[in-house]
Amino acid sequence: MQKESSFRRSWIAALIVFFAASPLFSASLFAADIIKIGIAGAHSGDLASYGLPTVKAAELVIKDINAKGGVLGKKAELLVEDDVCKPEVAINTATKLVSEGANAVIGHICSGATKAALGIYNNAGIVTISPSATNPDLTQSGLYPNFFRTIASDDAQARLEVDFALNTLKVKRIAVIHDKGDYGKGLAEYAKKFIEDSKKAKVVLYEGVTPGAVDYSAVVQKIRRMKAEAVIYGGYHPEASSIVSLMRKKKMNTFFISDDGVKDDTFIKVAGKYAEGVYATGPKDTTKNPLAVAAIEAHKKAYDADPGAFFLNAYAATQAVLNAIQKAGSTNYDAVVKALRTEYVDTPLGKIRFDDRGDAIGVGFSMYQVRDGVYVQVQ
Repeated sequence: MQKESSFRRSWIAALIVFFAASPLFSASLFAADIIKIGIAGAHSGDLASYGLPTVKAAELVIKDINAKGGVLGKKAELLVEDDVCKPEVAINTATKLVSEGANAVIGHICSGATKAALGIYNNAGIVTISPSATNPDLTQSGLYPNFFRTIASDDAQARLEVDFALNTLKVKRIAVIHDKGDYGKGLAEYAKKFIEDSKKAKVVLYEGVTPGAVDYSAVVQKIRRMKAEAVIYGGYHPEASSIVSLMRKKKMNTFFISDDGVKDDTFIKVAGKYAEGVYATGPKDTTKNPLAVAAIEAHKKAYDADPGAFFLNAYAATQAVLNAIQKAGSTNYDAVVKALRTEYVDTPLGKIRFDDRGDAIGVGFSMYQVRDGVYVQVQ
């Protein structure tokens, strides 16, 4: 009996040594000591200026939290994947992040790409927090219980744009243009509805344009012909810069009001002098918040540049998910979801948590205008 027990102990010890030496076994042990956070968004192409700031924000948060001992005593690690803001690519991106064992995902950046990926994450039980996907259906449809965001939705953004056009600019004839995408068209539909419901102005033109088109002369001519006093545009900066530039070259002084897809320094760089006077909604300015000041300074120190679009929203999103995992005591999906909805966390956006739909409480939009080559908050 003693000999058999000794033999069994030796045999088990040999097996442990064998499997510990195995790459697969070692990898699984190593992986168990890591919290994996996926970062999905446009990291290349025309819309990279929206996605890359999120990567940098997450890097800074992860570096800081790892220096303090990590999450649940484990180091956090980033899995960065590019979706180019295209739904068909986002499906592959999401599938890859799931296969790589992501415990949570920060992203995606564009609403269409986010919607395409969410079902994959939901089926895998992975919490997803976007710093920029504003399409209302993402939280209001009830289809994506795993989705959260640190930015307000397009209905709030469209309401601000319409109220500004009607009550501040006092216009009566408005053209509503969009890029046919989930984000741009969704915002435009809300804007159109709010204008019509107000009875204060008329939608004289409602039309979609094709992203990447060579020439937008046709829609600009329609804006002129319909005598629109203002344009409300739903979409991103490449098309907006082309349309605005063409309008100004034709000596049209029509107000141009757009969204957070245009409130980006790249729009100003591309449109140049024609960007002057353009209005765009964007996340509320919280740059005087001490945590925002610290985050911005950390970015300047690490990357020798000012942060780009949605940086603070992404910083807050990364903090929120790591805080939720810490409070939950694990990466268990249900526990993390509960923590996101009940546990406040101090962020550059303020002290936030999420409502039952997944929207961040206390987060909203402000109106900005390009003045002397920079966006300035005006309301």
